[in-house]
Amino acid sequence: MDVRTRHHTTRLLLLVLVAPLFLACAIEGGVAPSDGSATATPAGALILPTNAAVAEQIAAREDTWIVALSDRPSSAFPYPETAGDRRVSAPLIELLFPSPVLPFSYSYTTTGVLERIPSFENGDVEIRDASVYLDAAGNITTTVTDVITDVEQLAVTYRWNEALSWSDGTPVTADDSVFAYEVSREAPQNAEMRELLAQVVDYEKVDDHTTRAILQPDYFGPTYFRTFWTPLPRHLLSGIAPADIPASDYARSPIGYGPYMLESLTADEIRLVRNPHYFGTPPAASRLVLKVLGGIDVMRANLQNGNLDLGITDRIPIDEFAILDRDASQGQQVLYSLSPVWEHIDFNLDLPVLQDIRLRRAIAHGTNRQAMIDAVYAGRVPILESWVLPGNDEAVDPEQLTRYPYDPAEAQRLLDETGYVLAEGQTVRTSPEGETLNFQLLVPEGSPLRKQVAELFVADMAAIGIDVVLAEVPSAELFAADGPMSLRQFDLVLFGWIADTEPGGLLLWSCGAVPSEGNNWIGDNYAGWCFRDADRAMREADSTPDPTVRRTAYLLQQQLWTQEVPAIPLFQRLSLTYASGEVVGLQPDPFAPITWNIASWRRQR
Repeated sequence: MDVRTRHHTTRLLLLVLVAPLFLACAIEGGVAPSDGSATATPAGALILPTNAAVAEQIAAREDTWIVALSDRPSSAFPYPETAGDRRVSAPLIELLFPSPVLPFSYSYTTTGVLERIPSFENGDVEIRDASVYLDAAGNITTTVTDVITDVEQLAVTYRWNEALSWSDGTPVTADDSVFAYEVSREAPQNAEMRELLAQVVDYEKVDDHTTRAILQPDYFGPTYFRTFWTPLPRHLLSGIAPADIPASDYARSPIGYGPYMLESLTADEIRLVRNPHYFGTPPAASRLVLKVLGGIDVMRANLQNGNLDLGITDRIPIDEFAILDRDASQGQQVLYSLSPVWEHIDFNLDLPVLQDIRLRRAIAHGTNRQAMIDAVYAGRVPILESWVLPGNDEAVDPEQLTRYPYDPAEAQRLLDETGYVLAEGQTVRTSPEGETLNFQLLVPEGSPLRKQVAELFVADMAAIGIDVVLAEVPSAELFAADGPMSLRQFDLVLFGWIADTEPGGLLLWSCGAVPSEGNNWIGDNYAGWCFRDADRAMREADSTPDPTVRRTAYLLQQQLWTQEVPAIPLFQRLSLTYASGEVVGLQPDPFAPITWNIASWRRQR
């Protein structure tokens, strides 16, 4: 008997043995036979289910996908508040609102919501001439001036699948996408939406199943084909103020156009049923349950007893890897993928001491990143040498970059050069003026992995004479608009970015992305790194659809970034899909949620 057959048999036995207890528990004293005769079941007797009842329960289980998540989705609404909310909630949102353009394998694919991804080649993207006003500095402005010039701008056409319907049977039309644009324009739901609005001059209906985005003059960014709005049902939401929609009853339990629709939500379980109005291939199971299960050991137990088909998690305890290897050898599916979440340590370059490049390089050389990876992932992820992930098209050969291998001796030499020396009998370096070399390292609270990495970093720094004090801060406080990150009131900070298929250099490392009083403390360049040539390269990369020009610009930017080391890239996180060997069709991906191809899932005995 192979493993898959053994699991199947075990599940049948469990159903036969356990089901009677549930069926009999409400029966006290017996019931009269259905034929009306006087014979009755003796009080206290165990009533076994009929073969038909057992078969019905087995069929119900076979007709249900059960998926375990390590975190409960924070939103079912297609416009989550933060990137973190989007990643946690994506397995649910993709079932209700399949992505019109789905990030997949460091590229993009279509889910059928759009007829095709717009491109120059298929004629859905065109370059138009436009007349604009220029201000005194020669910049494009919406203010009427005496200087007018002609520029080029993109018009991107989106062709929506005519078969799309909301799960209440109402057709999805271009009006619903334009409505979502109107809602976002009145009350942008998140930073991602504000960035999208900044790229678009107008978003309009062409016909019942076609919309068009008119982009800002001279904007030729690489993701021009993502300037659409995921539809929202105008017929259900038009009477609600745009600012109130994200907190409305609809947002908590939305009607979508995906393969499933919501049936019920509780604290630890979300139940969905197949959408009878779904435009695509129906999923094999008529029901799907998302369960919140805390750890891999709980997932393992539920997989073994047949109460679970698969589980996904970004949290893998170090002692689980050997057990997972054993599980894989016994027929379970243990599928790892590098997460788009990557960890790093940023320097606050406003601090005079950290403006000395020798000190930053010393800290980089003194950081044992391989030991961190060994401690949290048993060495199963690579060291990052740049902020652009290796899978991105814009990634470059590490040999073309300045690299910082672990070298405590080199770190000590660089520190000596800065004038901070380690006096005999002392453990912390001091300057000639008697100032000690010490920093505070901020870390988001509630992440055992980050705390462990931070503690290793503290020990690494102590070994080269730098005193680092670890401080855990609640994420809501750390990343608040008036928090230490935005106001740049920190020394060092360890946290993670969620990367996209397009690196987004302007948002992370341009001069304009440095939070400051001048921009109302908005921006993600928390290190405060403003380097003219790197900034220019990022702007060039973001203003051309030519992939060769983009790669050249990103090469220069990464060479300057690693040379100047405003931050230390550590590693990508590891994601796990843990599934029964009977489930086929799974395609885990760094960017697409596991449910993206639900229609391809099958059970194989």
